[in-house]
Amino acid sequence: MSVSDGGTKRITVGLWLWARLVLGLRMRGEGRRESGAFLLGKWNGVSGKVTRVVFYDALDPNAYQHGIITFHGKGLAALWAICRGAELEVIADCHTHGNANTGQSAMDQRNPMIPEVGHIGLIFPFFAHMAPWSTRGVGVHEYLGDFRWRRHDKNGHSDRILVTLW
Repeated sequence: MSVSDGGTKRITVGLWLWARLVLGLRMRGEGRRESGAFLLGKWNGVSGKVTRVVFYDALDPNAYQHGIITFHGKGLAALWAICRGAELEVIADCHTHGNANTGQSAMDQRNPMIPEVGHIGLIFPFFAHMAPWSTRGVGVHEYLGDFRWRRHDKNGHSDRILVTLW
């Protein structure tokens, strides 16, 4: 990948951890509300290896009370404590939408979970009712700053997420 292709970050996730993420999002959303998680791991240049998933409600028990995600400061404090304690970084955040649209809503655009240039946000369709081994249909978005984003998926596919056996 080169800078000219619109960015360089690629995320690698082991199959079992990816399946745990998809199924965890699905279970938490109960088919009727959004849910989300942070993907933690290490960056090695432009490649991030995810080694841990932390769901929003594990950090902020009130995150799903209103049908949409409302994540509070105490949840971010808990996230940073986990990252410091385990020497991990936030590789990406993700959340679900209730339909096939994995583009960002106006609310998503104005409220990045990690408002840092280059941060990756993933959006799962249909409250994550999808094959737990597949990335098909997942929206991949890179934060550019000033509430601007670049989309890195096309026709339901992205080369920015790689699910591996390990």
